[in-house]
Amino acid sequence: MNKKLNLTALISLVLSSMLGAGVFSLPQNMALIASPLALIIGWCITGIGIIFLATSLLLLNKLEPNLQGGIFAYAKNGFGNLICFYSTWGYWLCAIIANVSYLVILFSAMGLLFDSSNHIIFGSGNTWISILGSSILLWIIHFLLLKGTQTASKINIITTLCKLIPLIVFVILSCIVFNYKIFSLDLLGLKTKVSILKQIKDTMLITLWVFIGLEGAVILSNKAKNTKDIGKATLLAVIIALFIYLLITLLPFGIFSRLDLARIKNPSLASIMTVLIGQWGNIFTSLGLIISVCGSYLSWTIMAAEVPWIAAKNNIFPIILSKQNNNKAPSYALLFTNISMQICLLLIWITKIDYNKLLNIASEMILVPYFLVGAYLIKISCKKKINKFNLFIGIGSCLYSIWLLYAAGFINLLLSLILYTPGLIILILTKIINPKILFLSKIEKIFCFVLLILSIYALFIILN
Repeated sequence: MNKKLNLTALISLVLSSMLGAGVFSLPQNMALIASPLALIIGWCITGIGIIFLATSLLLLNKLEPNLQGGIFAYAKNGFGNLICFYSTWGYWLCAIIANVSYLVILFSAMGLLFDSSNHIIFGSGNTWISILGSSILLWIIHFLLLKGTQTASKINIITTLCKLIPLIVFVILSCIVFNYKIFSLDLLGLKTKVSILKQIKDTMLITLWVFIGLEGAVILSNKAKNTKDIGKATLLAVIIALFIYLLITLLPFGIFSRLDLARIKNPSLASIMTVLIGQWGNIFTSLGLIISVCGSYLSWTIMAAEVPWIAAKNNIFPIILSKQNNNKAPSYALLFTNISMQICLLLIWITKIDYNKLLNIASEMILVPYFLVGAYLIKISCKKKINKFNLFIGIGSCLYSIWLLYAAGFINLLLSLILYTPGLIILILTKIINPKILFLSKIEKIFCFVLLILSIYALFIILN
């Protein structure tokens, strides 16, 4: 029952994790904040940064093959239990919010197919009908995953192939009608009245968002048939995704003006396809998005449940989350994850948060875990006196993460700080239940207290 994942399954999982809801909303998301030139620069920075990050993960996988679980194991081994706990919590929360955002954009796409101006059923994915549909899908996937990751991986390969079809059709049609005169109308984004640097910074969280998931093969390293496939799967998936993102982001600027693109309702790819080939384009792309999101949701649910399971095995989360069923599925961790997602869906219904806001929140939560990957590579490169190439890659990965922290902005960082606070509650409860696990030094206990004070301050600033 515990079959391993081959190279194709790993590539599909990583690619599906990245190519999700975000790619179908990229044209509008990017046109809203940046010009074509700023986007080209932004994607170049992101491409270099992501390659540094992916290479760091691959090098660490070779240097520390016994550390299963990837970024969480690196945080624990390099920086202690507390940093590991917060890295794990941040990544897990990112996965939760990412999955919820997939459900929101999924039912927003349903709205494009079934809503009318006089009769709103699904809206922006946050009506009560959308939340009900999201909840039903959530628990269907839950019971599917209880059968094991091998069953899910087969479905994931099919959905990955299905999602690529509308994207390829969109690229081909956009190339045919592309008009350079339209593309060059506001190449520098002067009409935005925003500096080119600010435009580039504003693209960073979005470009990061669509690459979240590149670490999927590393996180599931213990389920790989051949550990050498982990590196191949990650690099191939990153290169394919970067090429697709560049084309899908830039080609629409040769069809519409930036302002017209910015006004399009998400998922914007479907709206553009409607212009290109009529109403069938909307139906075709919306169906592609629905399949795509279901595949990405499947991938991210696997990874989201894997996080608390790995953490529990390493005495970071409560030990009960390490239990598996007869199919080797992390049943308790999966239940904990899906209950958390259900709570988030109810909060979305109450607050009416949309996809774009969820995108920003999820991107913020991943920044610390990604930074620690490069930091750990630097640490072991210096400790073991390994060649300078490894040190160079680690520094490059850290600089990219620091740039993202700067680009995120002060308010977004305050919000992410608040979201780390519930993790502190889990940490305290874990210590109460079993004082012997998750040993913290005096310095780490002081750091916990300081972080709590900073979180209260951040909440005060945001509320005011």
